[in-house]
Amino acid sequence: MGIFDKFRRAQPAPVKTAVRRFEAAAINRLTSSWMGTTNSINQELRGDLDRLRMRARDLGKNNDYVKKFLRMVGRNVVGPAGFTLQARVMDAPGKPDTLANSAIEGAFSKWAKRRVCEITGKMSFADLCRTTSRCVARDGEALVRVIRGAAANNSFGLALQCLDMARLDTAMNLHPASGRNAVIMGVEVDAYLRPVAYWLHQRNPGDGMGAGQRERVPAGDIIHIFINDEPEQARGVPWMHSAMLRLNNLKGYEEAAIIAARVGAAKMGFFTSKDGSPNGIADEDKESGDFVTDAEAGTFGILPDGYDFKSFDPEYPHALYADFVKATLRGIASGLDVSYNSLANDLEGVNYTSLRAGALEERDQWMTLQNWFIEAFLEPVFDEWIRLALLNQAITMSNGSPLPFTKLDKFSNHAWQGRRWAWVDPQKDIEAARLTIQSGIASPQSIAAQMGMDVEDVLDDIAAFEALVAMKKVTMVSYGANAQAQQPQNPIKNDADM
Repeated sequence: MGIFDKFRRAQPAPVKTAVRRFEAAAINRLTSSWMGTTNSINQELRGDLDRLRMRARDLGKNNDYVKKFLRMVGRNVVGPAGFTLQARVMDAPGKPDTLANSAIEGAFSKWAKRRVCEITGKMSFADLCRTTSRCVARDGEALVRVIRGAAANNSFGLALQCLDMARLDTAMNLHPASGRNAVIMGVEVDAYLRPVAYWLHQRNPGDGMGAGQRERVPAGDIIHIFINDEPEQARGVPWMHSAMLRLNNLKGYEEAAIIAARVGAAKMGFFTSKDGSPNGIADEDKESGDFVTDAEAGTFGILPDGYDFKSFDPEYPHALYADFVKATLRGIASGLDVSYNSLANDLEGVNYTSLRAGALEERDQWMTLQNWFIEAFLEPVFDEWIRLALLNQAITMSNGSPLPFTKLDKFSNHAWQGRRWAWVDPQKDIEAARLTIQSGIASPQSIAAQMGMDVEDVLDDIAAFEALVAMKKVTMVSYGANAQAQQPQNPIKNDADM
């Protein structure tokens, strides 16, 4: 061995340099089947949107949990009475214009009635809001057409038409060209992807009468609402898309379990013989040709020679059936962004703390959706309504004079109040609200808003009630802030005081 060989042997092994990278992006035997795509959301929806909508509608008709979810959306986003319009017209800072506010709220209440606001006359504005919210949850988007002028068939000059999403042609796609806008799944957009028109079928393609020709409707005549999950998104995705496969599989699993349990309860067992002949122990069913023997409760039979009995006991549903269904429903509830207890109607093992935490988190989500619905749908509707109502002099004050159109900006000041929910523990929550007001953290207006009420309406109701009490000359023993002072001056003494 030479000196150079010794030197080479003495050299340290080369050091391997670690490379920083994302483990989720690594390709190995555990991740080789994990596929992804860099396609845009619009490219993915071009091929999947119609099928997603069809399957979501099937679940909405035939799946109990989806039907419950859609009802939850209508109840919690819109509520039983719908959104409340609160006019906020001011004569000066801090001085509301009471006459104008009452006139605007009263006129909107008249327009929002059935046979006025909706072109078919079948829905009130609250009904239309509930239908639209459920359509968005199921289909991922909703279309409402704005009808103005004499066609609206009311004194306000405005009516709304709720359209089936199938009317918006998903197959209508055009690349931008010289003097031509791009069309993405029926939505015509400008260079900034702002909608300028919608390409609608003249008739609903699913009504069996043919879709008819495409009609180009300006964007100003269409309210297209959906939640933007990604930038540059042109169409909406059904809210339940991530839970749809699990919902369908759970339905199939429950159906198989029910059938297995039904068969197990109906069939007791089988008779066997050496030659396979059932003669002598079973009767032939004339309709089916099968050999059967009926079982009678409380009796014991004797098998003939050469026969044996094999019992049939599938032991189904399995002992873990309930746990499996519950675990699956928890995943589905996460996909739908609702609490498991509300979706599954399961209050087993729930205590006050966990129920309160779940309810408050879920209510935050419903209020988030309420704010989105107000901005996406109610605000455009009100902007059109107040403009056309003032133009048509359909808003009149108590003295009979109409509000002038020249003060449109002043009369447009308003707010929407969504539904709110009862306190989980009224005594504790009311006491907490009182303390927040006393400490200066909150105002009575904000507390009233949290309960879905307008503080001005509350004060008006209290004033009207007190005026009625004074007119009726009734002494309210425990009513009002001075309840202690209103107690009888000469209480009856008991025997110990005498």
